Amino acid sequence: MTPKNARCIAPTGAKRTRFRERPAFEEGLWDLGHDLYAWMVPNGSWGESNSGLLVGKGQSLLVDTLWDVRHTRTMLDAMDPLLRGAPLHLLVNTHADGDHFWGNQLIGEDVETITSAAARTEMDLHTPASMLGFMNLGKALMATPIGPAKRVGHWFSAMCLPYNFYEVTHTPAKETFSGTVWREIGGRKVQLIEVGPAHTSGDLMVYVPDAKTLFAGDIVFIGSTPVMWAGPVENWLNALDLILDLDVETIVPGHGPVTNKDGVRMVKSYWEYVHGAARRCHEQKHSAAAAARQIVSSVDFLALPFAQWDSPERMMTNIHVLYRQFEGRGGHMSVLAKINLMRKQALLAYALPGAAPKMMRRVDASL
Repeated sequence: MTPKNARCIAPTGAKRTRFRERPAFEEGLWDLGHDLYAWMVPNGSWGESNSGLLVGKGQSLLVDTLWDVRHTRTMLDAMDPLLRGAPLHLLVNTHADGDHFWGNQLIGEDVETITSAAARTEMDLHTPASMLGFMNLGKALMATPIGPAKRVGHWFSAMCLPYNFYEVTHTPAKETFSGTVWREIGGRKVQLIEVGPAHTSGDLMVYVPDAKTLFAGDIVFIGSTPVMWAGPVENWLNALDLILDLDVETIVPGHGPVTNKDGVRMVKSYWEYVHGAARRCHEQKHSAAAAARQIVSSVDFLALPFAQWDSPERMMTNIHVLYRQFEGRGGHMSVLAKINLMRKQALLAYALPGAAPKMMRRVDASL
């Protein structure tokens, strides 16, 4: 689904993904045409997120940084030749997950930074300390005798392995907006469109109408199972419909390869299927955990294209959030509730040994 005009102009040369998988596309800086670029990271698993760059006359706009300093620096170094004549003027963070803003510290003080008001509030809750705690818990559980706890510890530790969170200085965006705003960068008009809460509390997308291009953030995952931390699912579906109504041909997802509206339709079909299946399980009084296991292993699900996507165990989180929605229990989950949910997700990963990334579901895999 990658547009024919897109080409990688500054590859990193990586022969494997950060989780040791075979890359589905080349990692590095991709030229999308129209002075638009995307930093693409295969295959779209945990922290394997994309960023975008718009180059105008004497100014540029960056869409998102990455999960740690090292990977963000590699990206900015690759972009440097483009930025010499058009320095960064604006950084847009599409939401509050760390893999889309924890590299902000490398952006100069003279660069304006912006996100949605809801995302900015949520950024205060997503600090490097939280991920370091998650990583250390994984190490502690890894030291236990083999069994469920060791499996959970391995999954937690493997998720963090490619990243260095110790170097991250928490640097949220400074400016905020709500709804939809237009900005001009080097003579080019860009629309910032708030569509959350959906994936998170404050999702936004960046639309470049003169190039019929959209940087969709984590509203669009391609080849990687989307995860819903906030909801409601209706907002996510509405956001996908909004994309389908836009005059857009090239779509840069938050995770996975560059796509078009066919990729958006596939994400929409995933959420429609999961929403319906979760509703039926809820009506039948199945627990959320049992429902997730039942759905992800069902004959119907396995026959669908998205059953082959990376990290299908994210179904566990998606079903729990849908159940909270069905029961009118919105709002943020506590830290302990989230850790327990990730524990359940880790255990589901081991029930899906053929899924990717493989190293996250094999306790004997070397870390």
